[in-house]
Amino acid sequence: MPSLLLEGDAPRLIDEWQDEPDLWNLVRATVDERGGAGHFILTGSAVPKDQKKDDEEPPRHSGTGRFAWIKMRPMSLAESGESNKDISLAALFDGMGDIASTSKVAIPDYAHLICRGGWPEAVLAKGPRIAYQKSINYVEAVINEDVHRVDGVERNPALVRLVLRSLARNITTLTSTQTILDDIKGHMPTTSIKTLDSYLNALRRIFVVEDEPAWMPSIRSKAAIRTSHKRQLADPSIATAVLGIKPEKLMRDFNLFGFLFESLCVRDMRVYAQANDGEVFHYRDSSGQEVDMIVSLRDGRWGAVEVKLGGGQIDEAASNLLALKDKVDKDSMGAPAFLVVLTGTEFAYRRTDGVFVVPLGCLVN
Repeated sequence: MPSLLLEGDAPRLIDEWQDEPDLWNLVRATVDERGGAGHFILTGSAVPKDQKKDDEEPPRHSGTGRFAWIKMRPMSLAESGESNKDISLAALFDGMGDIASTSKVAIPDYAHLICRGGWPEAVLAKGPRIAYQKSINYVEAVINEDVHRVDGVERNPALVRLVLRSLARNITTLTSTQTILDDIKGHMPTTSIKTLDSYLNALRRIFVVEDEPAWMPSIRSKAAIRTSHKRQLADPSIATAVLGIKPEKLMRDFNLFGFLFESLCVRDMRVYAQANDGEVFHYRDSSGQEVDMIVSLRDGRWGAVEVKLGGGQIDEAASNLLALKDKVDKDSMGAPAFLVVLTGTEFAYRRTDGVFVVPLGCLVN
């Protein structure tokens, strides 16, 4: 019986609880009976399926007042040990002054870290070859098993693979769903937009796809703010695994490397922002100005981040950040807490214009 799983010392961890829907109501009832907090930790790799009126199982209580939801993400570089953790996001929000640090993560290391990903098994793997295989195994499980189990709907693994490949090729861009559909139709001409949407929704429910929403500030400009989400995956290794890319390929294709490095930065920044009760957005308006990341906290503070793999475009990135600072209506949004160029370079420092240059290998929450 499911109720037997609730017996034992607290906190009691129950993995993949969504596979046994009765557990939710049993846990809720047990929490009400015991009182207090910290009795159970329910973990799952998918959002529970939506209940319908004709479901045979009893309705699931909302859990209000009994459950707190925490989104778990792949490990950041601070968690996996590559970042030296010298530059704190919290300190940047609190008005950090001059900074100085040296990252030990070089460009070839970032190529490896992108392909390895932040999966615990990959991080702990003995050697790069095994680490890359762990990421590939994860993606193959998504394609052949997880995307079907989320809601019991049978899906074509070949089409799942095509969807992931198209997303990987368009990572960190504003590519439309229609463009992705056109890409897929080159291989499966009968695919419809409705079918594609169902596949994308299934991938979101198992936390593989996590697009980057648009930031919507008040601005002192007639430019219209674009509302499209940026295409993002939960981890850049999903892209390299489904495309069959290893670090050597990235070192020969710095255009692709740059997109995937941005995805790595977004992954880590989401972890650090979440620890500070914040979220990560992107900004783009009709004048063509765009900023890779806006980190916004619930208390209203915000900071802007441009991502550059190498050092050659730091000046351009800093100018873009300063332009956004001037454009945003400070009366309603407040001034930015910081402006950061997040890089794959070696040194962390503050420029004379106030913009911080921070290697990803120095950052922590």
